[in-house]
Amino acid sequence: MPELRGRLLANQSLAELTWFRVGGPAQVLFTPADEDDLAYFLARLPQDLPVYVVGVGSNLIVRDGGMPGVVIRLAPRAFGETRADGDIVSAGAAALDKRVAEAAAAADIGGMEFFFGIPGTVGGALRMNAGANGGETKDVLLDATGIGRDGTKHAFTNGDMKFAYRSSGVDCSIIFTSARFRGRITAPGAIRARMNEVQIHRETAQPIREKTGGSTFKNPPGSSAWKLIDAAGCRGLRIGGAQVSEMHCNFLINTGNATGHDIETLGEAVRQRVKETSGIELHWEIKRIGIP
Repeated sequence: MPELRGRLLANQSLAELTWFRVGGPAQVLFTPADEDDLAYFLARLPQDLPVYVVGVGSNLIVRDGGMPGVVIRLAPRAFGETRADGDIVSAGAAALDKRVAEAAAAADIGGMEFFFGIPGTVGGALRMNAGANGGETKDVLLDATGIGRDGTKHAFTNGDMKFAYRSSGVDCSIIFTSARFRGRITAPGAIRARMNEVQIHRETAQPIREKTGGSTFKNPPGSSAWKLIDAAGCRGLRIGGAQVSEMHCNFLINTGNATGHDIETLGEAVRQRVKETSGIELHWEIKRIGIP
């Protein structure tokens, strides 16, 4: 790949790229210079090499054995721009969801305040239909772009995304690179008031200053994961250096010396107890990747 412009590193630790601060190395870590560089790389990468893309690692457990193949990280410098025009906010896939909310607020665009409470990137929001505080990505997405495993560029309408609860139906090999969101022109005071509500909720109800990965399990239909976990007696439960948060028991935290194995094992123990006490099977919302 003589024309490659991005940064290519071998056996690169991934722990510092995740909020849990755990996990083994990536066999190869690639940070593309821009969308064209990403397309160039993928088009020439052997098809039998596995590829995984990460953002800020806020919703991710990397297992201790690391990641075989190539991990691609979209950097804010190349994929983090946000801008507003009329009632539309355009954002790169590496832009923080919080930044989308701020760009919208600065342009008096309402409807995107919920993004202020999601500690991830636009790419993750597209892949998972991220949502919080009564809003979801599907409610405001206009369209998105991405690069396929063969290096071809694709465009997606909201309907093409096939959004469902915390998921989208787009082929998992697509790496999203940008998106446009449409809101509605709203009084600035109302937007700021709503963003303050979102921030207060996060600070008072979630362990945002811990090493955590956000909500661990999806809410089952008609119920709340945290209530089921609490009822199963799991609040404060520990395995190794991992603990179920005392503040919000749908959050797992690294108390300081946890391994990826500790955190995942604790999550599975919680799932088992909830199944035994309620008959309900919790499903992971946090992504788990790599070799145990």
